[in-house]
Amino acid sequence: MTIKLTRHAKNTMRLYKITIADIKTVIENVESQERKTTAIMPIQNRFKGMPLKVVYTVEKDQMKIITAYPLKKAY
Repeated sequence: MTIKLTRHAKNTMRLYKITIADIKTVIENVESQERKTTAIMPIQNRFKGMPLKVVYTVEKDQMKIITAYPLKKAY
């Protein structure tokens, strides 16, 4: 499955220094593969202990990352 980043996702990734590997780690641990999915997962030693939130859609064989950012509020 290919991963495509929106302009917004690229900008937030650059701002928070999020890597594609971080996003793949979060997405791989999601149980549901609905049309639009939100994945939240803490990543060890990153983002000052805040979990990473990734919002994405799945269309055919393509995954489009809409946004990704450290979640500052409790989840």
